[in-house]
Amino acid sequence: MTLIKSISGIRGTIGGRASEGLTPIDIVKFTAAFGKILLEKSNSKTIVVGRDARLSGEMVSNLVVGTLQSIGANVIDLGLSTTPTVELAVPAEQAAGGIILTASHNPAQWNALKLLNAKGEFINDAEGQAVLSLGESLDFDFAEVEQLGTVKIDDSYQQKHIDAVLALPLVDVAAIKNAGFKIAVDAVNSTGGTFIPALLEALGVETIYKIHCEPNGQFPHNPEPLKEHLTDLSEAVTANKADLGIAVDPDVDRLVFMMEDGELFGEEYTLVAVADYILQHTPGNTVSNLSSTRALRDVTQAHGGTYSAAAVGEVNVVTKMKEVEAVIGGEGNGGIIYPDSHYGRDALVGVALFLTHLAKLNVKVSAYRASLPQYYMSKNKITLTPGLDIDALLVQMEEKYKHETFTNIDGLKIDFENEWVHLRKSNTEPIIRIYSEGPTQEAADAIAQKIMQEIQAIVG
Repeated sequence: MTLIKSISGIRGTIGGRASEGLTPIDIVKFTAAFGKILLEKSNSKTIVVGRDARLSGEMVSNLVVGTLQSIGANVIDLGLSTTPTVELAVPAEQAAGGIILTASHNPAQWNALKLLNAKGEFINDAEGQAVLSLGESLDFDFAEVEQLGTVKIDDSYQQKHIDAVLALPLVDVAAIKNAGFKIAVDAVNSTGGTFIPALLEALGVETIYKIHCEPNGQFPHNPEPLKEHLTDLSEAVTANKADLGIAVDPDVDRLVFMMEDGELFGEEYTLVAVADYILQHTPGNTVSNLSSTRALRDVTQAHGGTYSAAAVGEVNVVTKMKEVEAVIGGEGNGGIIYPDSHYGRDALVGVALFLTHLAKLNVKVSAYRASLPQYYMSKNKITLTPGLDIDALLVQMEEKYKHETFTNIDGLKIDFENEWVHLRKSNTEPIIRIYSEGPTQEAADAIAQKIMQEIQAIVG
């Protein structure tokens, strides 16, 4: 059993003992704490709730909705939904905040409470710490019977979300329809199975090959949209001679494309491609996290903009985007954040913008991918002795590379002329994650191995 309490929410495996897994007790106490904080800060008593299709979703939703009623909150329950849909619904309903019930790309035994403020954005560090503290102390009163909250079921937000995407000025429905795309979709049997095909139909796509699009929570493969998990999609694309494959994670905030030859476009390049299109029409700045590909920097500079890097985590990327007034941003895991829509990763927005771009280019997906800056990434980790001072180790590595360009806002990232390496410690395990990138796979692997050997030499 696992329970991880962090500023971004409460996630864990279903079952086990209280405080050791995501049990009803843990769900109730942190839901109540977050709801209390929202109601104290807002004139609104409304809180929006939505969930992905994982097996525990209905049970967790019942607990969350009932708990929010118990503190006097009026719940708008979107039912089966997506993370970006809930993010849009919170400000639309003038709610105090929202809760998304999803463990994102984690396997079926996981679930989580993701917490949103009144803007429909993830809460920050200070707000997260306040939720954790109040949840542990439970130092508040629940509502008496006359003050219990209400529940309103609202299943209209799939269409509202799609309508909002279609209304974006840079989404060209006519161009997409005229392109006559044939598209395969793998939604890992979660809510993307209804949202993505419905969006494609609204965009004028007439030929859609749906695999794993039944939102029943029976994940047919590991739900993280990586190459090794998407063999069914690859077969569907090639067997049907589709122009494109689309894969999303269970809560539909990560977006991965597959080329017509059955090979992945590359999750790092989802943001790069969408940014390439946006920057052609809206010159400006971009942001991604420190572990994302250098290709976004290259594309941004080619369009006359300035690229900035943020610490890993959506809330950090959003903060930096606002600071530099970025026109597009996101994360290298397939997360698109388009401020003209909202400040949250949104696969529906990404699909519509990418298809518009592709339709106007009138080329095969593989040809477009070959035209983008080419980089290759290596992802590794080193397991260290429990109790080792990892922060001190990173300081030693920083001293070793003090003459290179580096940043320590999130672990240690070292930028060399042709490669970069990012070292991050885990908050839950005695490990260092090592991400590297270079102009070839061999270069990325070599610089990673060099850094790993140096770390091993330091720790003996």
